[in-house]
Amino acid sequence: MSTSLSALLTVRSLRKRHGERLLFDIDEFMLDAASAYVLTGANGVGKSTLLRILGGLEAAQVDSVSFDGHSFSLQPYPKALRTAIVYVHQHPIMFSTSVWHNIAYGLLARGESKAVVKKTVEEAMCWAGVDYLRDTEPARLSGGEKQRVALARARVLQPRLLLLDEPTANLDGSAREGVIALIPTLIEQGSTVVMACHDRDLIGLPGVQRLKLRDGRLEHRPHRTDDAAP
Repeated sequence: MSTSLSALLTVRSLRKRHGERLLFDIDEFMLDAASAYVLTGANGVGKSTLLRILGGLEAAQVDSVSFDGHSFSLQPYPKALRTAIVYVHQHPIMFSTSVWHNIAYGLLARGESKAVVKKTVEEAMCWAGVDYLRDTEPARLSGGEKQRVALARARVLQPRLLLLDEPTANLDGSAREGVIALIPTLIEQGSTVVMACHDRDLIGLPGVQRLKLRDGRLEHRPHRTDDAAP
């Protein structure tokens, strides 16, 4: 992939092994600022692993990384990237407090003022449609509610890059539709969003570009409304 003036992230020579198995060997890939991507590929090719590497949750061999015009090493994972990149797990981990405190956690950890935290969390709960759950223990939430809380928890941090691992997996009906409806608004706020998924409706969202992991390589495909197969 060629270098772009709008590039947010450029990674060169990314290699990952699981034991003796070479999971992938990617020469170069680039993500543009304020853009949306779906990451597709067969089960087991390493979609979640790639997101976890970008989010600093898993190690890999990388020759160079450029983020927002600055060069970084991924080992150890730099604080600047930890602030700018947020990863949302397929099965979000919730603290056993309340929905409100789960969404507020990252802001409180950053030392934001109580006034800023209160205002930002209230807005995020309304955005995600979970304000009625503010005092609820996460153990009582449905799968769709947990995913919307996790998206709200990520949104309040205003990430430059948001990594979503199978955001609609195991959801159906209105729960799935509710999560899908939130994705475009994340992009509108200026985040680059990468979604590992097989969901045809996510793949078919307007303006979404497609990245496909196959045979250890990463292919970039321009958005096509008739190309929605995982």
